[in-house]
Amino acid sequence: MAPVDFLLGDPQPRVVGSFGSSLDLREASASAVRESCDIAEIRLDLLTAEEAEIDASQWSHLAGIPLLFTARRIEEGGARAIGPDARMRLLSSALDQAAAIDIEVASIREMGALLEELADRQIPWIASYHDFEQLPETAALEGAARQARDAGAAVFKAAAKLASPADLVRLADFQLADHGIPVATMGMGPLAPVSRLLCAQCGSLLNYGYLGTTATAPGQWDSGLLKTAISRLVPFRL
Repeated sequence: MAPVDFLLGDPQPRVVGSFGSSLDLREASASAVRESCDIAEIRLDLLTAEEAEIDASQWSHLAGIPLLFTARRIEEGGARAIGPDARMRLLSSALDQAAAIDIEVASIREMGALLEELADRQIPWIASYHDFEQLPETAALEGAARQARDAGAAVFKAAAKLASPADLVRLADFQLADHGIPVATMGMGPLAPVSRLLCAQCGSLLNYGYLGTTATAPGQWDSGLLKTAISRLVPFRL
C-alpha cells in the first residue's frame, strides 16, 4: 500500500504504535507489531538520547510494516534538546524507510527544506501540535489546523492534557468539525484513555498507543489493547 493511500485511502481510524525506548524497538517482533498497530512510530529523538549512533539496521527487522518517523522538539515532549537542523538530518536519514513523517506545526517554517523534499518524494507528513499543560482554546486548535492544511500536511494531529469532562467534550466536538484536513485528536492525563476511544469514535484518523513497556505520553494505552478496543467502536458522525 502506498503511503498516501495508507493515510488517506479511507476514513477508518488507524492505530499508531509508538516505541518508547530503544530496548522496546530492539525486542519487538514484526509479527507482534503487525498485530498491535497499523503503523509503527519510531521516535528518533528518543533513540538519540539512548544510542550513540542511529541507522536503519535498528528497525530493519520491521520490514513490511509502515513506519512513521518523528524527531520531536523538546518543547513538545522531545527526549532532549535537538535543534531544527539536527532534527531535519535525523528525519532525512530515514526517508527511504518512511511511510510518513511527523513535523510539529511550530516547526513548519524552520523545516521548509525538509517539507520540500517530502513533497518531491510524495511522502505524507503529519503536522502535530502538543500541549502538556492544558487543552488550548478551540480557536487556537483551529488556527493550527489551518496552518497544517495550508502547509500541505496529510493529517493534523492535536494532543493536549484534559482537566475535566468538559475538556473531553470540547476535544470531541473539535474532532467532529470539518477543518479541511483529516484530523487526529487525543487527550493526555487521567482522561487520556477514554478520550482516545471517544476521539477515535468521532473520526480521529490516527490513534496512538505504545509498543513494548514504555508509554510515550501520559495516559497512553498499550497499542494492542487500543487496537482491539477501537475495532469494537461504532463510528459516530453528526
